[in-house]
Formats: sequence, C-alpha cells, structure tokens
Amino acid sequence: MKSQTPPATGPLAGVRVLLVGGIGPGPFAAQQLGDMGADVLKIDRPGDAGRPPGLMARNQRSVVLDLKSPEDIATALTLCERADALIEGFRPGVMERMGLGPDAALARNPRLVYGRMTGWGQTGPLAQAAGHDLNYIALGGALHAIGTPGEPVVPLNLAGDFGGGALFLVTGLLAAMLQARSSGRGQVVDCAMSEGSAALLSMFYALHAQGRWGARGGNLLDGGAPFYRPYRCADGRWVSVGSLEPAFYALLLRKLGLEEDPDFAQQNDRTRWPRMRERLEACFASRSRADWCALLEGSDACFAPVLDFDEAPRHPHAQFRGSFVEVNGNWQPAPVPRFGGTPNPAPRPAVAIGADTDAALAEWGVARQA
Repeated sequence: MKSQTPPATGPLAGVRVLLVGGIGPGPFAAQQLGDMGADVLKIDRPGDAGRPPGLMARNQRSVVLDLKSPEDIATALTLCERADALIEGFRPGVMERMGLGPDAALARNPRLVYGRMTGWGQTGPLAQAAGHDLNYIALGGALHAIGTPGEPVVPLNLAGDFGGGALFLVTGLLAAMLQARSSGRGQVVDCAMSEGSAALLSMFYALHAQGRWGARGGNLLDGGAPFYRPYRCADGRWVSVGSLEPAFYALLLRKLGLEEDPDFAQQNDRTRWPRMRERLEACFASRSRADWCALLEGSDACFAPVLDFDEAPRHPHAQFRGSFVEVNGNWQPAPVPRFGGTPNPAPRPAVAIGADTDAALAEWGVARQA
C-alpha cells in the first residue's frame, strides 16, 4: 500500500523528520511528530520488506535503504540535507560506524537537529549495555516506587519508553528546532530513558526530601490512601476513586452513605487507613460497576470506571470528544494535544515497508545513488 503525500496541515506542516531504526520510543516520538503534521520518512531495511509495518507507524512513510551499502548511505546523507530533524535509536556508536553519525550528518546540514534515543544515554559506564524499559525505570527510581508494600510491580512501559523516552525526545527536538531556526545551528539531543523516567519522579523526589514519602504502597498517591485507589465491584469489574480534597472526600462519603461513620472521620489519619480500606472494599463489592457509575460518574466525588481497551473507545465522553479514531477498522487513540488554529491532520494508517521509496525520495528532491 502506497501512502499519499502528507497533507499540509497541523502545527508542524512543512517540517521534515527522518527516522532511522529503533523500536518503541523512537517510532512513537516520530508518530507524535507525524500526528502534528510533520512529514516523517522512516528508513527501513531491505530485509524487512514484506513484514507488517511497525506498531507505531501511522502518519509515517517508509523508504527502504540498505545502510550497509555506500550508495544508500550516500542517499541517507542527502536525505539529512533535506531534513529538519533526525531520530535514531541504536546503541551509541552504531550510527557513527555506518557513516551516519552526528558529525557526518551535521556537516551536510548544519541546521539538522539530531535526536538520539537510548536507555542509558550516549555516555557513562552503562552506555553500551543492553536493557529494556523495566531496567531503565529501575535505575531512575520509578520501579521501586510502583507496586505493593511487598514487592515492585512490572508496569506497562509508559514511564520509560514513552513518557520518559519518546515525549522527552519530542520536547527536546521541538526546542532544538526552534533554536536552529533562530541561530541556523542544529545540535545533538541526547535522550536517555533512565533519566527521563527519573525526571517524571520530580515531585516524588521532592516529597521524599521533605520526609513526606514513605514505604511503597503506604502513601497518598500509590494506593496507600483508601480514597485514592481502585476497588473491585460485585460483577468483578473495577472502579477508581480519587477523592483527595476534603470537599470531594466528603461528597464521596455522602453518596456512599458513610458521612456519619466514625471510621471515616479523619481522612488523613494514616492509622485508620487499613480499616477505611476494608470498609470501602466491602462497600464497592456490594454493587455492580454499572450501579456505581449511575451513582457517582460525573460528580465531584472524583470517580471513573476502570475500562479495558474495548470499552474505553466506546465511553460516551470519548465518543463525544473523538478521543479515539478508527484506522483500518481498529480503534487508536486520537492525536493529542488538540490545536485550535492548526488542527491535526487525520491519522493515516501505517503503510507497507518500502511503499514510498521512490515517491518520497522524489518529493524530498533526492536521487538514489546508483
């Protein structure tokens, strides 16, 4: 399937981004930029032809180049001349050995912003070590903070790959592109997931320094507080309550019929939290999730049902706002954030690997080396 030329809409219309290699955070960063209107070219390997496109390849076009070939390296460097930004996700030194490192690319295009996405960063004792999201968030402190009192819990790769990696890389690329437009000078953006996941913990490091963050599972925001956690309902489904502020906590108690119960009189008395949790577990287990939604949803009790991947796109709020879009018959989260003056283009589905090689190279004004 050949993709169409990206429409010139969105706040990044006219920006050209080159994606080279990587899994997870690099492609997701490129997808975010594509969602905002950037023209994203993804360089795929000849050996990948015929394989399904990546999981995060919407709003991207695919060109196949053999980066072991001097001719295709020359083509890639010419693409660098036309690009505003480049994203690569190899171990430190790999791009240099291929002849596509920052020195070579910036020599061809001094305005290029060269984004490097790794787990440990470009330098340091661990720079060459293999790892994955779980390892990176372990080093930064996030894994220690997530879980039950008894053990850390393996979370989805939100804090490392995507939050601590891709979104920090997007922020860095956008900042560096602004600088390049005013100065004419590009630069390298070194984004490490271990550092990004630690940066996401800034508030919790501050609480820890103030002596206000204790053992895992016993704090206000990690499931320790009985008024800020999920609860199982009679039908086995779950709901969430987040009634932190006194007024919202009081409303929750009124709606549950517990406003006069002495067990709940002192919201922030941590010695009472175990008993409060037991009472709330029994309360929510007495009725179905639908019953609790009818009573609590939309109120200031700070409530939401815990929805799965099939339910979330069909929730009335998501339907009203168009929070999910259907692409090739499948639900996907819609591009975010929303822009009032330069709306995001409609998401284009991922294309077959290599589908755009000739057309995209021609549009970028690049003649493939013979």
